[in-house]
Amino acid sequence: MEYQFRTIEKKWQTSWKSQKAYQVPNESNKPKCYVLDMFPYPSGAGLHVGHPLGYIASDIYSRYKRLKGFNVLHPMGYDAFGLPAEQYAIEHGVHPAKSTHDNIDNFRSQLDNIGFCYDWDREVRTCDATYYKWTQWIFLQLFNSYFDRQLNKANPIEALVATFEKEGNVHHVCPADNQLNFTAATWNSWDEKAQQDVLMQYRLAFCGFGEVNWCAALGTVLANDEVINGFSERGGHPVEKKKLRQWYLRITEYADRLLAGLDTIQFSDAMKEMQSNWIGKSYGAEIDFKVADHTATVTVYTTRPDTVFGVDFLVVAPEHELIQSIIPASHEKEVAAYIAYVKSRSERERIAEKKITGCFTGAYVVNPFNQQHIPIWISEYVLAGYGTGAIMAVPCGDDRDFKFAQHFNIPITNIIGDAYDGTAANPTKEAILTNSEFLNGIVQKEAIAIVNEKLEAMGIGKKKVNFRMRDAAFSRQRYWGEPFPIQWKNGIAYPLAESELPLLLPTVENYGPGPDGEGPLANIEDWKANHFETNTMPGYAGSSWYFLRYMDPHNTTAFCDRKVSDYWGQVDLYIGGTEHAVGHLLYSRMWTKALYDLGHIGFDEPFKKLLNQGMIQGSSRFVYRKRGTQVFVSAGLAKTMEVDQLHVDVNIVDGVELDTAAFKKWKPDYAHATFELEEGKYICGVEVEKMSKSKFNTVNPDDLVNKYGADTFRMYEMFLGPVEQSKPWDTKGIEGVHRFLKKLWRLFYDEMKGKVWVDEKATPAELKVLHKTIKKIEEDTERHSFNTAVSGFMICVNELFDLGCHKKEVLEQVLVLLAPYAPHISEELWALLGNQGIVIDADFPIFDAQHVTETSKEYPVSINGKVRANIAIALDASEAEVHKIVLDNELIQKWMEGKPVKKLIFVKGKMINVVV
Repeated sequence: MEYQFRTIEKKWQTSWKSQKAYQVPNESNKPKCYVLDMFPYPSGAGLHVGHPLGYIASDIYSRYKRLKGFNVLHPMGYDAFGLPAEQYAIEHGVHPAKSTHDNIDNFRSQLDNIGFCYDWDREVRTCDATYYKWTQWIFLQLFNSYFDRQLNKANPIEALVATFEKEGNVHHVCPADNQLNFTAATWNSWDEKAQQDVLMQYRLAFCGFGEVNWCAALGTVLANDEVINGFSERGGHPVEKKKLRQWYLRITEYADRLLAGLDTIQFSDAMKEMQSNWIGKSYGAEIDFKVADHTATVTVYTTRPDTVFGVDFLVVAPEHELIQSIIPASHEKEVAAYIAYVKSRSERERIAEKKITGCFTGAYVVNPFNQQHIPIWISEYVLAGYGTGAIMAVPCGDDRDFKFAQHFNIPITNIIGDAYDGTAANPTKEAILTNSEFLNGIVQKEAIAIVNEKLEAMGIGKKKVNFRMRDAAFSRQRYWGEPFPIQWKNGIAYPLAESELPLLLPTVENYGPGPDGEGPLANIEDWKANHFETNTMPGYAGSSWYFLRYMDPHNTTAFCDRKVSDYWGQVDLYIGGTEHAVGHLLYSRMWTKALYDLGHIGFDEPFKKLLNQGMIQGSSRFVYRKRGTQVFVSAGLAKTMEVDQLHVDVNIVDGVELDTAAFKKWKPDYAHATFELEEGKYICGVEVEKMSKSKFNTVNPDDLVNKYGADTFRMYEMFLGPVEQSKPWDTKGIEGVHRFLKKLWRLFYDEMKGKVWVDEKATPAELKVLHKTIKKIEEDTERHSFNTAVSGFMICVNELFDLGCHKKEVLEQVLVLLAPYAPHISEELWALLGNQGIVIDADFPIFDAQHVTETSKEYPVSINGKVRANIAIALDASEAEVHKIVLDNELIQKWMEGKPVKKLIFVKGKMINVVV
């Protein structure tokens, strides 16, 4: 009976679906386990072999936990709104609703082909109105809330209004403007517009003005990664910075709680560090520098107030609001030219720029401690949105300041004595200060507190805790996204009532940018007539809370019933790539904390444990074309010639050998190609790169599943290496895993003999193999070491083969162990053994140490130093018993040749030597 893997896999996939084998109840006496994959975006290209890595890992763990007696929630859905879907639709000339639907169908087909245990009754799509109704509802919870710094939590905005009516904002510093102060009388005297403008500066979801990349030729706002050196990636049109009304989330209010929460969750140290660095909490001071001969003041934030006497210049963001008012006429032209240059640059380009650029403004500030005049420069590396948009430059102690000063020949003041040698900055805090007036002779780290006290005493600054993180932009000038449930009337944003949700995205055949940088919804007359917001929400809106909707996806009266979310609680294991290390994870954590604060859920961290899968990289193949010809030379020959290196489809290469006939059919350009071979073969070049369609190094999992089976594909993906590490894909190795499964099959059924399994009692040797495997698979699966578990299965099958084991008692327990990794073959053989029900409902085998505990040891026995025999002796045998066992052994007596024993040396656990 042959292992017909495709027939078996299709049979069980159909059976699981029809019997709803993976449907999960929201009430159970079993302990719960919630295993989640990061929300996939269903691209038109479909899955390549790199995508399922995390899905297979989560599937194995989900099946394993079910076998261990858990009620396991393992759902799947689609992040279907956003820019990628809209761009794909534009490029292919279809409506995003259709292209997204088609892409999801293809995605689902590919996932089903691999045999995942998803509860598909819980599927969600962010573009479905039944889903985004609740995204809009959560937005309104944020809009109708503020962060109470005294209680350290979100509160309804109505509570803030009541406080303002009684006492003004004396106890509630405005997060948007800490200089804003008003009394109850003033508040009560304001009209609705004035009051709403103030409330907008407190709301967790608020509207403000922000700089965007505006492309007039395309009539749209572009994301940073769509701008290259000041021009649009699409079409090469000029791009400029433009201020537009934008929605934001006041995530900065949660900065401290987001940091503190990292101590309560199981993220990798690297992931925690990335999040911590992004939040960027620092302790320092704000110092006011008065502009010379002007009424204006430039405030800088510094973590090193001890270096205030080493400030040789200030660097201010080119877009800083003070610049235009303080530039003398003599420098206007030069400054204007530099600002125009900076406006053409994306924020990402400015931060990453290694080339030093800048412009002296002609203006100066006065050092508040010694009245020294300090020049004001502008440079692209300082951004208006970070800190105060101005920094004090201390070249002797900061590398970037040092290089800037050298580049522009700015004199450098040495305030750290011998710690500065004039050739490089020294950021030490241990130097003794010099040239620093009242700080002379003091160690730098001790001077920080002294300066901070003086700043506050003199009224020229204050101690300050600062955060690198900025409020999150939450609007896009696009069509394909969630509409905001907001109406604008007389400049006031009015939230829709819950009964008016969902506000449906209007169906239009064609959509283009709106006027003056507005979104496409601004072109729809009915939409504008109703005064609806013309921006849409960003892609991360729906993905910030989807894990909650999976718990209760069909609820029409709540985003998730509180009883249900209390049962499932946090996600126990979240698996996904590190590309979401900052954005998605921070936003999701903030939304969870806000919903917790407002009493909608009972936990304030969404994910208990995070496992970051590595990337499966493409192993690219190259051909070498003689320049100006259609002659392709093999890799070894190409080294001595002028050639063009071209990517070739890895699917027409066997290892490194090109299928030349397939190559000629691959593209019309190559139909008449000729080849110069090495020993009759065309050998391709090899390089490990990101897996990408443009590099022709993607491999479709459907092809591998059809050729080797889903179980082989699943186990091979795991066998490639630790799930957390990146590794290159090599289809060659899949054959070995396929042979392993065929060998497993032969323990049950022989191709010639048919059934070979027997219902007989297992031997101690067979039980030892089984229980050694139980222990290994349980430990490896618990710690997500899936690659070593696959190796463990291979060792197990080989050892059972060597023992000639075909015992049902052993084999059916091996099938239960294997079921999470290779569910189809396990299910088939489980049924053929005569078991009722599906294998995933069996009990995970229990490890019994007695079967693997060694009771004897085989000792090498020497006669006068030469090994003559190996004798198994009980581990608890006494020395006298050892003497008797050895000397009574026939083989030992033969080698002793009747000679008397001088001495018998016994080293317990190691060796025995008989001296005659």
